[in-house]
Amino acid sequence: MTKLIFALWATLAALALGGCTTSPPTASQDDINELAQAIQSLSPAVDPAEARKAASIAYTYSQQLAREWNITDPAIVHNAKVANGLRERGLCNDWAQAMTTRLRQENFRTLDLHWVTSPPTAFRIIHHSAAISAKGASMNDGIILDPWRNSGALFWAPVREDTRYNWRPRMEVREELLSGAIPY
Repeated sequence: MTKLIFALWATLAALALGGCTTSPPTASQDDINELAQAIQSLSPAVDPAEARKAASIAYTYSQQLAREWNITDPAIVHNAKVANGLRERGLCNDWAQAMTTRLRQENFRTLDLHWVTSPPTAFRIIHHSAAISAKGASMNDGIILDPWRNSGALFWAPVREDTRYNWRPRMEVREELLSGAIPY
């Protein structure tokens, strides 16, 4: 029933906001440098070159996917387009999978990647994203990398400071959903 309500709500939102489109995301070298510094500051053991590489990929890959997936609307409107077959990809889990897969291809020695999930609540649907942390550190001590939220324009923040969502390990949330501990 929740999925049906979401689909109806998302469809109505898409129709109401049909004229609202987003601009293609862009990032400056300053944006990339700021994220690289934040990643490097996760631990003295983080390699500065790896921090720069991860930051650059996070921004440029988000922009690439936004173009490939034809993201032209606010995220929730794009979700409705995917749900109604007007777009193939661009749900938050698509972004999370693509971002974690791409960053893992780098085989970072001093960084770990996490697929994180915020469970559904009465007022919010489930949300997935990528997070990056120092090698061996908890996802909670990392940085959220969320391109879905702003339609391909990368949002990032320390996981603990991103109070908009209740980020937890993906598999933990999955198990709770499957067991019925969290209603979906």
